[in-house]
Amino acid sequence: MSQEIRNLEPKALWNKFADLNAVPRPSKKEERVIAFMMEFGQKLGLPTVKDHVGNVIIKKPATLGMENRKTIVMQSHLDMVHQKNNDTNFDFDTQGIEMYVDGDWVRAKGTTLGADNGLGVATIMAILESTNIPHPAIEALFTIDEETGMTGAMGLQGGMLDGEILLNLDTEEDDEIDIGCAGGVDVTATRTYNEEETPEGSVGYTITVKGLKGGHSGMDIHKGLGNANKIMNRLLFDGFENFGLQISEISGGSLRNAIPRESVAKVIIAAIYDEAFVFDMQEIINEIKAEFKTMEPNLTIDIVKSETTPAKVMDLGVQEGLLRAIYAAHNGVYRMSADMTDLVETSNNIARVIVKDGEISIQNLTRSSVESSKFDLANALRSAYELFGCEVEFTGSYPGWTPNVKSEILDVLTSIYEKQNGSKPNVVACHAGLECGILGTNYPNMDMISFGPTIHGAHSPDERASISSAQKYWKFVLEILQNIPVKK
Repeated sequence: MSQEIRNLEPKALWNKFADLNAVPRPSKKEERVIAFMMEFGQKLGLPTVKDHVGNVIIKKPATLGMENRKTIVMQSHLDMVHQKNNDTNFDFDTQGIEMYVDGDWVRAKGTTLGADNGLGVATIMAILESTNIPHPAIEALFTIDEETGMTGAMGLQGGMLDGEILLNLDTEEDDEIDIGCAGGVDVTATRTYNEEETPEGSVGYTITVKGLKGGHSGMDIHKGLGNANKIMNRLLFDGFENFGLQISEISGGSLRNAIPRESVAKVIIAAIYDEAFVFDMQEIINEIKAEFKTMEPNLTIDIVKSETTPAKVMDLGVQEGLLRAIYAAHNGVYRMSADMTDLVETSNNIARVIVKDGEISIQNLTRSSVESSKFDLANALRSAYELFGCEVEFTGSYPGWTPNVKSEILDVLTSIYEKQNGSKPNVVACHAGLECGILGTNYPNMDMISFGPTIHGAHSPDERASISSAQKYWKFVLEILQNIPVKK
């Protein structure tokens, strides 16, 4: 781990972040980071428990003179999104994140950084370990699997926590205080298809879409970024319509909460169309690049003739249905909020498209701060996919977090922020899926707030954390701890 990270201020925060980032912690594979956190709490001599789903809770009593303040829950999630560039040789299951300083930013070498939500985890660790930071009684809640299902927050049972105030440290702009968020539901379409022998006189091509920025499918969905699955489908649709292109395989995207950056398709066409096909594709590529030149300057689309022609291809009838369904399926912003300025209310991310060995899987994440609108869009997607014979499942549905503008802790944070920075914070609801709404189902009386340091490019290899913002944020946290309201 680079010593330059450990030398950054505040050292207590960055050293804990470095410790954490040495532990592999992908969603659904958090065993090592759970063990790491259990050992951390136990070494401090603090009550440390793991619940039935894997969440870790560490409790620390109030410092002298703070015993009459309300107990707070400080909460962050242990897992991180694992994404890397195609040319990066890295094993997330065995390697720690390789970080470096780039001006005011901490970055990772070709991978996601894990600042989402590792800086929140590191903050809580630093406070638990401290001997000179005044604070009320703390219940540190480290949840699992936030990024791919919220199963930690959903599995947390009532009665585990006594805190009256929850500080969620998972917001990614340091001038924002979040008081609400979107809920979500996974929409998955699957079906089987018959494979056919590749016709004689065919040639194979590999089409690759890459170089897109990607990003967070909630926080970045409104930016007009390219979706590799949508771009690929456009190319395949044109090739099918004009040259009878047939699909052998498609592999596009990765995680539901990451805007897909790459897609690869193996296809065939009749050899007689070889030259015309390449010419036509190049024209479409130029059009797509022109459309995205501002937002996606590094977009690359390659069409390369294969050394060996694929042996099998999709049944043409199913293929036509697939291409038309993905064309029809909504991707991006579906509706803006009528109540909060510039807030995306409802959206969808066509995150993953897999076609291989007679099986199709199309994986979406539909988000909304309005439950009825969430299922309105989910049903629109379901309709598009069912029309070509898919079975469609809705899974992992979780609620949004309804804003409380009369929150006592909101008043505290707003006042401190204005005093420290000379300006008012942006009090917002976000389109990402914070855990507050889910936690509130079992703790409905808990006063909740979310804030954090500035992190850009989350869920992509461009993820980076601002050093100056971390300093501003740390000062903010320390002042908040000293100003938690007195028990009533």
